Amino acid sequence: MPWFLVVRVLFVLAVTYATVLTRPFGPGVEVNILAGALLGVLIIAVETRMRSAEVTDLLGALIGGAIGLGLAKTIGAALFWANTGDNRVVFLHSFVLLVFPYLGLAMGARKGEWLEPARLVSLFRDAGPQKRYKILDTSVIIDGRIADICETGFMDGTLVIPQFVLKELQLVADSADSLKRNRGRRGLDILHKIQKMSGLDVLISDIDFPEIREVDLKLIELGRTLQGKIVTNDFNLNKVAQLRGVDVLNINELANSLKPVVLPGEFMKVFILKEGKEYNQGVAYLDDGTMVVVDNARRMISKNIDIVVTSVLQTTAGKMIFGRYIEGAPAVHPAAPAAPAVAPAVAVRAQNAK
Repeated sequence: MPWFLVVRVLFVLAVTYATVLTRPFGPGVEVNILAGALLGVLIIAVETRMRSAEVTDLLGALIGGAIGLGLAKTIGAALFWANTGDNRVVFLHSFVLLVFPYLGLAMGARKGEWLEPARLVSLFRDAGPQKRYKILDTSVIIDGRIADICETGFMDGTLVIPQFVLKELQLVADSADSLKRNRGRRGLDILHKIQKMSGLDVLISDIDFPEIREVDLKLIELGRTLQGKIVTNDFNLNKVAQLRGVDVLNINELANSLKPVVLPGEFMKVFILKEGKEYNQGVAYLDDGTMVVVDNARRMISKNIDIVVTSVLQTTAGKMIFGRYIEGAPAVHPAAPAAPAVAPAVAVRAQNAK
């Protein structure tokens, strides 16, 4: 039998024994035993319900109840002149003694979240505009594009780099795997680059949540505490944070929104890098990494050619463009939005990034 069950049984027996000794419900032993057992079970039921309540709610209820009880005693003492022999005065004293503690308990439990440290600190802050926090996660630091976004001035507010993210980044940089080690060192270099940028507010946060082990959940809790936004390119973290009510800035979504709009029937110039999966296909990449699949272009590998766009496919991973190479086709019309050709080395890096 678990220890807490033993403690509860002993508590019920103790209350029952106390009612038998004092006989508050009459001289009958059976009635006092039954009443004592019912009181013990009722108290255990209340204790069971309280276990699922938040600590701040319980603390708020206790503080509110104590304040209500103090007000009731003060009002009762102020009515010393009233005739205590009058039943109406006795009822008034009892009513005040019940109402004010109850109101204090109810209001304290409902407003218990104001006892959280972040809420208490906000009471003493200036009424001016609050800082806008952007919390960086490990993946977006290693990715490196955040440095370019900050350099262009599009990232405002305060960039927050948590200590637990730095610790995870250091573990990656110290990994035995050379690929992971290079990625971790690149992330550290990106942080140094961001810190040296002028006009950018960077904050190393020491806030941690020891009871939470996963870094993603720590980031979500930090976002809720600071009322900031998480900057990431992690798809799963994006979805979980949105479910928890934390705003997310996804770098991949930003990159997809900045890709040029290409419509079927337009002409564009591309560099054919390799052959495609289907017969007589060639594959090219734009500067932003968008894959272009070109029919009838297998023999044009390592050449810049003009193609006509046949269709555009938008997927969760990004955008794919399908085109066709027409031999002897005219050059790209000057008014058409031609895509710049991609050098082989750039295209290979874009392919590896995929």
